[in-house]
Amino acid sequence: METIKVGIREFRSHLPHYLLEVGQPVAITRHGETIGYFIPCLNKEENRNVDALKATASELDALLREAGIDTNGLGEEFASLRHLANFN
Repeated sequence: METIKVGIREFRSHLPHYLLEVGQPVAITRHGETIGYFIPCLNKEENRNVDALKATASELDALLREAGIDTNGLGEEFASLRHLANFN
């Protein structure tokens, strides 16, 4: 991942942009010399993917409950079918 070089005044003036939107490391400079780095730990795309996965899992749980399917039994059934498939 490429690092962006930004002057300290620019970084301070647009702090929310660099903290929440840029999504890549920022080298903070003063008079052309790097004095520090900001390395973001939030990745919006990953968060969106995790949120979408959680929503999908909740929907699947609701559908399984509506159909009266026991998820514990489902796992056991899958394991036994997989075991049978290995012998064929």
